[in-house]
Amino acid sequence: MSATALWITVLAACALGFAAKYAGYLAPESLVDGPRRSRVIGLLPVALLAGLLVTQTVGGGDGIVLDARLAAVALAVVLMWLRANFVVVIFGAAALAAVLRALGWAA
Repeated sequence: MSATALWITVLAACALGFAAKYAGYLAPESLVDGPRRSRVIGLLPVALLAGLLVTQTVGGGDGIVLDARLAAVALAVVLMWLRANFVVVIFGAAALAAVLRALGWAA
């Protein structure tokens, strides 16, 4: 893919994202009103982020890859469970991934 085609794709994705967000403001209230719909809409970002986390953590070109990313996410989960500061969670997970990759445990 050429650089021009890549930038056109990025700009098109930006425009599509803006249009989707703008369309959300135009949705009638009756469409999103109600306790069941509100609950589903409230849980939807969590499900999307969880799916993104899993695909980015264990996803690879050929299939499931277990490498330093999984250990870093596991450490982040433990630190969040211990209610550590978010900055500590990020830097701790990044440092663990860096150390493991430096020791040769990389994909």
